[in-house]
Formats: sequence, structure tokens, C-alpha cells
Amino acid sequence: MSGTEFPEVVGLDDWREALDELRLHEKELTRQLDVLAARRRRLPMVQIDTPYEFDGPDGAISLLDLFDGRRQLIIYHFMFGPGWVEGCSGCSWVADAMPHPAHLAARDTSLVLVSRAPVAELEAYRSRMGWNLPWYSSRRTSFNDDMGATVDGEESHALSVFLRRGDDVFRTYMTVDRGVEHLGSHWTYLDLTVFGRQEQWEDSPPGWPQTEPYGWIRRHDEYGAGT
Repeated sequence: MSGTEFPEVVGLDDWREALDELRLHEKELTRQLDVLAARRRRLPMVQIDTPYEFDGPDGAISLLDLFDGRRQLIIYHFMFGPGWVEGCSGCSWVADAMPHPAHLAARDTSLVLVSRAPVAELEAYRSRMGWNLPWYSSRRTSFNDDMGATVDGEESHALSVFLRRGDDVFRTYMTVDRGVEHLGSHWTYLDLTVFGRQEQWEDSPPGWPQTEPYGWIRRHDEYGAGT
């Protein structure tokens, strides 16, 4: 890595001073994110009237059933279409970082994956990846299309959040593209390092290791020995 402009080497006191200055910006951003989250909690919501039915490992299940008795439901629209050999590598990255369901359940919230591939293929891939999150197929419904996760037959990753009030279900939030990065803590970890995500769009010093965005991402069993 000749020509790489590494950060300046300074004494401990100067390093702490620079770190304290950076932390002021971090705290400012944290407060801005708190304001954004408050606005998100006050978004209007839309009622879901379509009687969607999903396929699960134990048979058919309704959207209301996906709540598993809780008041809130988070659905990650995982890109895995009919006829695919395996699920999306980027979505697999996100799923690898998802929390243990018990932590969300403690706040009356369920988290599930939904894709259009047949449930048998979802179960096989889930077993390969070693995940324990509930995963359901929406292949017999228009759910993916209606939620904006499938557009003109093309799969897209997305996140939808729902609220249950009795037997009535409301969609309260959704996001796509980089909006789902909050679910993938791998990015957060890399953002803390000196090299960052090592992608070409980042503002980094000359000579920093960088590649095309997302092109380096693999399923966790595909990186090879020594990675």
C-alpha cells in the first residue's frame, strides 16, 4: 500500500483532543437521529385490508398471525424470487446481523422475513445460513407487489413496519435502498475503522483500499479460507 496517506501520528493528549472534537459531531448526529425517530413515530399510517395469506413451514398463515400475538411487526422483504437458486447475497448480509428475536419480543415486537420463493426453498436456504428467524413465502399473494418489494416482476429489498390494533393491521413505515442499513450492523462496525467500508464512494485519503460498492459482499460461507 505504498502512497497511502495514513493518519497523522500524534501524542496521547493531541489524540484525545481530536477525539473529543469528533465526539461533539457524533453527539450532534445522535440528537438529529433522535429527532428523526420522533418524526417517524408520528407518521400517519394506512390500514391493510387485503387478507394476505403466507406459506410457512407449518402451513398457511395470515398477516395478523405474523405478529405472533404482539402489537408490532417488522418485515424484511428478503430478495429471493421464484426459481432462484439461493437468496440475495446483500439480503443475506443483512439477515446475518439481525438481533435475537427475544430482544424485540421484550418490546412487544416481532421480526420476520418474507420472500416470494416457495417455502421449501426458503427453509433449505435458512438451514444453510444457520438462521432462526421466521421466514414466510408470499408467492400466492400480491403482498410483495403491494408493499413495493417487487416492481414489474423484479425483486427489491425493503423494510415494512406494521402496528396491530385488535384485529386491524396498519402499515406505519417503510424504507428501501440504504434505508435498511440500520439493520446491517456490519456497516456500522466498518464505519468505525480507519479504512471504513473501503468502497469507492467514500471520502477517504488517497491510496485507501477501495472497491466497487457492494461488489465485495458475499454470503458468509462463500468468502473462502482465511477471510
